[in-house]
Amino acid sequence: MSDIDPQAAVDYMVAKAGEYAQAEANKVYMEEMRKTIKAEQMIEAEGLGHKTAAMQEREAYASKKYKHHLELLKTAVEERERLRWMLIAAQARIEVWRSQNASNRNIERATL
Repeated sequence: MSDIDPQAAVDYMVAKAGEYAQAEANKVYMEEMRKTIKAEQMIEAEGLGHKTAAMQEREAYASKKYKHHLELLKTAVEERERLRWMLIAAQARIEVWRSQNASNRNIERATL
């Protein structure tokens, strides 16, 4: 018999659902905040005498604040993906358990 515990897999998915939702919310927030940071940095660049939007955008993308935010976004996406794949793995365990049990029932029927 298999050592896969489908109830433990379901319990894991239930326990991690909120954490995954928070990770997804963080990722979306970080993606949207990136736009705000870019706009703020463009305004700052304008104040430094950069007249064209292209020059302002260049300065915004090169700013320390924007680069730091991209690192935070990277971390948020990494955490969201880690949780997502752990939940997918839990679902796969349940499917393997189902398949193994179906095979075991077929073997039992064949030997009767």
